[in-house]
Amino acid sequence: MTSPQSESTINTREALRPVPKHVAMIMDGNGRWATSRGLPRLSGHEAGTENIRRITTAAGELGVRYLTLWAFSTENWRRPRDEVDGILQILSHAIDFETEALHERGAQLRHIGSLDGLSPELQASIRGAIDLTRNNDAIVLTLAFNYGGRAELMQAIKQIVDDGIPSDQITEDLISHYLYTEDIPDPDLVIRTSGEFRTSNFLIWQAAYAEWHFTPVLWPDFGPDHLRQAIEDYQHRERRFGGIGHRLHNTDSE
Repeated sequence: MTSPQSESTINTREALRPVPKHVAMIMDGNGRWATSRGLPRLSGHEAGTENIRRITTAAGELGVRYLTLWAFSTENWRRPRDEVDGILQILSHAIDFETEALHERGAQLRHIGSLDGLSPELQASIRGAIDLTRNNDAIVLTLAFNYGGRAELMQAIKQIVDDGIPSDQITEDLISHYLYTEDIPDPDLVIRTSGEFRTSNFLIWQAAYAEWHFTPVLWPDFGPDHLRQAIEDYQHRERRFGGIGHRLHNTDSE
């Protein structure tokens, strides 16, 4: 997924500190982006969806191996019905028209969250996109749709109970195994756009020790340069994990 335009950025990255292996993003600000331009809110969601391919490509060029994007939360069902229906239509259109392009770039598509509430056709499209790209390895793009961190933990706990696992055998590794992200490393860096300073129930188990980057830029305006700046910010952080801090150096990301 590299290009001539990104070569100098990649060389600079390799000479300095490691890029985060896994970047997760709360794509916030679509509605405000549209309102500020006198457009319907759905226009903002369309613009935000169109930005996914651009950021996925940029992430791959910068060396990110896993990219998780939060597109729709379990709480978003509370929005007006016409907006929810519009978002679902936009998602369906994006899967139909973006999957092949992402496939050609070597992206492996995944989904975390529940498919409940989605039409059978949309569920089939999501499963089809996952199946088509399952052998790609340039970057793993996970779409968190109909996702909530507390809902994820609830389903994990229920499954552990249903499986009859004794309490003295429950460990952090076991709980992680029961989460949607069981075979995805925890995020090193979480980015939230639009100027909000909340974690909002996103990857609340997995992001316990992630570095957070908050930016006022609205998601449809968030471009490759903003992603690079967020990664450079991460590279100068000290990651403590509850112990003595250490600066990132030129080794694999934790």
